[in-house]
Amino acid sequence: MAQGPGTPRLLRALNDRAALELLLAEGPLTRTQIGARTGLSKVTASQLLSRLEERGLVEVVGQQASGRGPNAALYAVVPSSAYVAGVEVGPTGVTAGIADITGHIISQVTVDPNGAADPVAVVHNAVVKACRSAKVAVSRLNAFVIGSPGVVDPRTGDVQFAFDLPAWHEGVLEGLRTDLRRPVVIENDVNLVAVAERAYGAAVGADDFALVWVDRGIGLAVMLGGRLHRGMSGGAGEIGYLPVPGVPLPEGVTESMTWGTPTLAGGFGSLVGADAVLELAREHGFTEPSAIECVRSAAADEERGGAFLDELATRISYGVASVNIVLDPGLMVIAGDLGRAGGVPLAGRIEEAVARICPTRPQVTVSDVEGNPVLRGALHAALVQAREEVFSTTTEG
Repeated sequence: MAQGPGTPRLLRALNDRAALELLLAEGPLTRTQIGARTGLSKVTASQLLSRLEERGLVEVVGQQASGRGPNAALYAVVPSSAYVAGVEVGPTGVTAGIADITGHIISQVTVDPNGAADPVAVVHNAVVKACRSAKVAVSRLNAFVIGSPGVVDPRTGDVQFAFDLPAWHEGVLEGLRTDLRRPVVIENDVNLVAVAERAYGAAVGADDFALVWVDRGIGLAVMLGGRLHRGMSGGAGEIGYLPVPGVPLPEGVTESMTWGTPTLAGGFGSLVGADAVLELAREHGFTEPSAIECVRSAAADEERGGAFLDELATRISYGVASVNIVLDPGLMVIAGDLGRAGGVPLAGRIEEAVARICPTRPQVTVSDVEGNPVLRGALHAALVQAREEVFSTTTEG
């Protein structure tokens, strides 16, 4: 029988879910604190905690000293009540991480594909190693999210193509689900960086923002109303193809342009990819071996690097301004190793350059996610799925 609005069972489920979310965000907490923050009476809070303890979702983790009477028990979510896996797939390595339901990352390993042609075997190897390091069986993973360069079709969830990963193609998703016997989700890697940014970085609390990934190549992720905008075919964000001044049109190009791909022969990607930035740095007298090191050196020395950063910011502003004019997101986050290398000096210049050519001025800031942003996004997306699954069991009984 369907549960109607206001029924005791539904109210219990809503209260249980609210308490679990509260404990994840602010725990450990006492029964009194849970009651006060959720608006529940002491009796109702006690009944709620008893139910969650019986289900193995919460446990007593300590005592809070009280000056007037016995100490109060402190409750927290049981970390082992669910586990998730996140994976970043790239042309030179596959990184897998395991986290418990609280979001604590238990293990993280990177494996070298060594030219392996079978993507299922490569991912399997990475996940098994990460699970072994975390002492968690693969069968205990509640959710599994993979970040991959290229276009992921939102209708099927499968990879359509990824330039640097020719073995990643339609059919990989089903192969992974069959091999791992787990609910696997594949998502574009730059989209997952935006997920991480909203959860842990510079876009916390922002429902609308765009993220520009500047690294070896270029990527874009758009968050609107708190949801990723993927486009009809998953191609939203292929900003490397954007026609911009100073470079040829990217005519005749049929492959994906993401952070892991070579520089395009034309379009925005050929103007601000790592190869183009390194060439620009050489013109300004920087001799460091990589574009990232050149940009980092320029950001650290205004007198020496100011002119280089000015020109680089102008180039990047073409893409940022185009996104801003179409979407007006209010916030633009610059991510990727090359983008982050420029730090505040580069981001500030991009904001000024965009303001000169746009009717509105977005805030331009630098990514603030610690660690591997693709992996952090994958794990967070997996946690959202796992918590929905595990916490929904509170509606039973």
